[in-house]
Amino acid sequence: MSMVDELKELGANVDEAMQRFMNNAALYEKMLKKLPNMMKGKQVMEAIETGNIDGAIEIAHTLKGVLGNLSITPLYEAYTDIVALLRQNDMEKAKSILENSFPVEEKVAACIEKYQ
Repeated sequence: MSMVDELKELGANVDEAMQRFMNNAALYEKMLKKLPNMMKGKQVMEAIETGNIDGAIEIAHTLKGVLGNLSITPLYEAYTDIVALLRQNDMEKAKSILENSFPVEEKVAACIEKYQ
């Protein structure tokens, strides 16, 4: 099984990503390999818990963009909701979605790191 196959099993829309990357698989994989170091969900949680909501929004919004560009759909959707909830000042729902996203983040990062 390849990294792409495993990412598909984790819910990534690799076909959509390949269109975005003009079918340049090498470029897509290069960008994917940067993702584990960019996963900052725990920093979002720390920012929320310390009352730095603007910081939490900034980090979550950046992650949302990266995840969207790479078509890591489950995490993109989670961070879309997290950003919206933070902007609505609904910290509890944002934290709940964030906590639920941590295992998915770990699986995606482990999958990518396995192929580096």
